[in-house]
Amino acid sequence: MLLKTEKILNDWTDYNKHLNVAYYVLIFEKASEVILNKFDMGSVSARKDKKSTFTIETNNIYKNEVKLNEEVDIFLTYFDHDEKRIHYKMSMVNKIKKHVSATIEVLSIYIDLSKRKVVNFEDNKKKMMDNFIKENLLRFEKNDLVFKEKLKKNLTKNN
Repeated sequence: MLLKTEKILNDWTDYNKHLNVAYYVLIFEKASEVILNKFDMGSVSARKDKKSTFTIETNNIYKNEVKLNEEVDIFLTYFDHDEKRIHYKMSMVNKIKKHVSATIEVLSIYIDLSKRKVVNFEDNKKKMMDNFIKENLLRFEKNDLVFKEKLKKNLTKNN
């Protein structure tokens, strides 16, 4: 599932004339907002409902250089959840060369910002995520997942 397309800006490159490692994370973070907003857990929810997610672990893999002015597509390649955690993976694909430039696997927890405490997802959010998983299950790539065993359940039976 395509989340976002980005063109590599000059300010994002380093002295090696390729995308600086910090900006890979920035691009992935911007794309993650698309999926978080889909489940009412993004910036709007943080302001309005005082609920959001905190990333607690990532696994980044850099496979191919990305250079100035190249465009990359960010795809969601895996998604699952338990009662208070979400687990997802994204791939950065060079728009012209069509190869994977990088991947990021993310484990996040759901937070009540007013208390700064971990909380369970509301039923409506669990239902949205479960429906999304059901609709997209055949597209998910389940291989090479580092954090898969960190979910505390496997409610969604997508394993």
